Amino acid sequence: MTKPMFLADFQRLPPVARGSIADGLAGAIDTVAAAAAPGHAFLRYGWYAAALAAYGGHARTLLVEEDGEPTLALPLVGVGPAILKLAAVPGSYWPFRSFPLARHAGEATIRAGLSTLAGAVNGLRIGPVYDDDAAAMPLIATARASGWTVLDRFVADSWLLDMAGLQRDGAWPRGSTLRKNRFHEKHLATHGVPDWRFISGADWPGAFDALADIEQTSWIAARTDGSDAKFTATGHGAFWRAAAADPVIAAMLRAALLTIDGKPAAFSFDLDAGDLKYAIANSYDPAYGKHSPGKLLYYRNLVEALGRGIARVDWGAGDSGYKQVIGADKGPAIRDWLLLKPGLPALAGRLGRGAWRRSGH
Repeated sequence: MTKPMFLADFQRLPPVARGSIADGLAGAIDTVAAAAAPGHAFLRYGWYAAALAAYGGHARTLLVEEDGEPTLALPLVGVGPAILKLAAVPGSYWPFRSFPLARHAGEATIRAGLSTLAGAVNGLRIGPVYDDDAAAMPLIATARASGWTVLDRFVADSWLLDMAGLQRDGAWPRGSTLRKNRFHEKHLATHGVPDWRFISGADWPGAFDALADIEQTSWIAARTDGSDAKFTATGHGAFWRAAAADPVIAAMLRAALLTIDGKPAAFSFDLDAGDLKYAIANSYDPAYGKHSPGKLLYYRNLVEALGRGIARVDWGAGDSGYKQVIGADKGPAIRDWLLLKPGLPALAGRLGRGAWRRSGH
């Protein structure tokens, strides 16, 4: 008589993870992004394709499958002299440069990814990313434990606004803030008829033109060469228009727009991922500066987002003054990382650690 087998009699084998390098961007990037942490959901094929189209470069994709399922997708572009075999993660600086890692991925995925990476490059730059990045931090920790030299350079502190938490603790925004805003809105209306509206989804990419018009009149055009503008032809407009061609990404992109007598006057532009809003850019026409159009707009924008279930706002780096006034606290640091594989690359990294750190901001 055959002895019956019970579930406890079976031993679960460890997952089998295999890594490979493909030329170009792999379609599986979207599969991994869909399974990644909500804050990484925008790191899709279209995101990286937009970066390559706007900024150049030829991509390869390091792909790891765990038990046959894609769990890590790491796009790579070569940087520096080819003989050095260095690579970087492509993408946009806003809100950060990282890669998708499935939330259910195990240690086997990270180790297979790192082993595959060592066979393809001598070093990898990741960043700028946050100190709590859901994909970069596990890879960096495993690299450090595996004998890689890991260099970091500080870029800036981030600022986070916990809107849901502030609202639980009391009225937010404060009544006094709303009264001041209504006062400014009343005087803003002396310039013409104000119209406040929200842009999303199918409004892209056409709506970028209105944002670019505002940037053309703003301080960034008057005081700089305009290369850092987000939406103009001389700035980063090509990237955002290309990224918005992916309907999934377009659904995450949102903006609040103020017009005066139909003329674009101020905007706030964000990327919503889960219950988190990445505040990427805001600007206004200085002709209306006396009445704080930017402040009026971003308060309206945040209240609207809170009503849709957005709980937190990542303000990124810089301009900490107004961010603290609105209620933001210092968040994780933002850093650039350089991973150099064991052997001569790691030795060179140890010797150059000081120079790398000094090159930060």
